[in-house]
Amino acid sequence: MTYLVLAAIFGLFMAWGIGANDVANAMATSVGSRVLTIKQAVIIAAIFEFAGAVLAGGEVTNTIRSGIIEVGLLEGRPEELIFGMLAALLAAGTWLLIASTMGWPVSTTHSIVGAIVGFAIAGLGWGAVQWPVIGSIAMSWVISPLLAGFVAYLLFRSVQMLVLDRQDPISSARRYVPVYIFLTGFIMSLMTILKGLTHVGLNLNAPEAISIATLIGLVLAVGGKLVINRIPVDPNLDRKFHYANVERIFAVLMVVTACAMAFAHGSNDVANAIGPVAAVLSAVQTGEVQAQAAVPTWVLLLGASGIVAGLLMMGHRVIATVGREITQLTPSRGFTCELAAAGTVVMASGFGIPVSTTHTLVGAVLGVGMARGIAALNLSVVRGIFLSWIVTLPAGGILSIIFYQILSMIFG
Repeated sequence: MTYLVLAAIFGLFMAWGIGANDVANAMATSVGSRVLTIKQAVIIAAIFEFAGAVLAGGEVTNTIRSGIIEVGLLEGRPEELIFGMLAALLAAGTWLLIASTMGWPVSTTHSIVGAIVGFAIAGLGWGAVQWPVIGSIAMSWVISPLLAGFVAYLLFRSVQMLVLDRQDPISSARRYVPVYIFLTGFIMSLMTILKGLTHVGLNLNAPEAISIATLIGLVLAVGGKLVINRIPVDPNLDRKFHYANVERIFAVLMVVTACAMAFAHGSNDVANAIGPVAAVLSAVQTGEVQAQAAVPTWVLLLGASGIVAGLLMMGHRVIATVGREITQLTPSRGFTCELAAAGTVVMASGFGIPVSTTHTLVGAVLGVGMARGIAALNLSVVRGIFLSWIVTLPAGGILSIIFYQILSMIFG
């Protein structure tokens, strides 16, 4: 019972860290482009992070829990696994607390994977780590920002061609923004239905999923179109900034993509907190080390609640770094960042690959910056972010080794 209580507390602490640090990434572009205030961003994130975590968070959880360590080496040693997972949660949570206090946008995925590797090396030796799995996860950390950056670059170029470079950008925006809203709704819905909802007992085939996703996309697009048509054109605004009225239309789209990004983030990153909790739970209940175990709904709810609490209490610090300091964002730029990043994250979630939302979103922001020229980027801030990413993996590992030794001494 003691182990279960500790797992719940440490899991909540880790989820709190995800909310304080990583959720800020999900909402940063909306705040940076001044579409949402921090208060509005927090409310939207709380609702959609919670939904993403509970509805679509089960697929990635298996990778974090059982894919990283050679489970066979723990046969008949459930206590080793319990100590290790508790140490990993505490280590990753501690590092996230430090990073969030400093306003560094670090990767929670890096933190927990580093921490689990640290425990495995300390408790079981180097051979216990599934290095090919670590390799594929590490590759996704490189590929996902490159992919999101490339997609964001293409998306923003399409916005420039279809809207910003036209003779009448306002009427072009009214025509094409609903198409982008449809695209957002369709991509998010399709990936969630196909991959995320299977563990809540909803199994739909591909044609059914495509039909439902199309319907959701169309409903969102029609709703968006109605809102856009009611936005008045104010000629005075365009005197200060040529595209001010166009950006007001893109702001509608930005709200849709902010919701999608929060949902995508919740679906992928809740695993970082609840994966180890689920491992401890199954070890305590069965007395055995199992490679796979169902994730109870209360564990998903625990992770989701922690994420929301962390965001409310400390999310504003990292939001400022990502949203305002990398490059100057407007709604049309912010939307391309969020759609590219959300699409990449949800696709990765569907395949059970724990990618870093931080890396993906920063990659997308860099992609949009590059579309405007290298001078649009604040390279000193980018350098600092990259440096904090490099430090995260070893920091998680070292802290995990320390906490593992302490827990083994207390309970061993």
